[in-house]
Amino acid sequence: MVRGKVQMKRIENATSRQVTFSKRRNGLLKKAYELSVLCDAEVALIIFSQKGRLFEFSSSNMQKTIGRYLEHAKERGTSIEVEQHMQHLKHEAAFMAKKIELLENAQRKLLGHNIGTCSMEELQQIDNQLERSLKNIRARKLQLFKEEIEKLQAKEKFLLEENARLSEKCGLRGRHAPEKQKEIGRNNQSTRSEVVTELFIGPPTIRNAS
Repeated sequence: MVRGKVQMKRIENATSRQVTFSKRRNGLLKKAYELSVLCDAEVALIIFSQKGRLFEFSSSNMQKTIGRYLEHAKERGTSIEVEQHMQHLKHEAAFMAKKIELLENAQRKLLGHNIGTCSMEELQQIDNQLERSLKNIRARKLQLFKEEIEKLQAKEKFLLEENARLSEKCGLRGRHAPEKQKEIGRNNQSTRSEVVTELFIGPPTIRNAS
């Protein structure tokens, strides 16, 4: 008798579903055992029934196999993340290269190169951009001129104040100079008077003519 093809969908009858589960579970456990023996493979099989009952098979140690699986899954996840990151970097590099190429083309057109193939609209855009660039350059130059003028004015003010301070200091010295000269003159006259009025007590001496 030819066995009919089983449709891959949930079995609605509970009894039939339980019978099918038992048969296929046993067949799956048998296949796992045969695979581990025939191929010397490390096999671990975990099955939970609809009611939550656990069925398992392990060719060695279940916990060891699970730990090995988790380690392998972690490494695989890391490698997948690295690969995804590398793909992202490649897309980013391609995007940046395209952007640089567009900027270089725009720069060449602004310098007057490769404009033979430009349309009227593109030429108008280039002209508008040049006008904006000139306005920005002139505004920047004006700002620099103003800053330079302000620096020179501040320096001029400082020099004027310094000059006034030095002039005032020199003026005070000039007013004190005559008073010092008069004081020196009085001291010299007093010294000469003392020399002239100096007295000598004793017998007179005769000076020989030289």
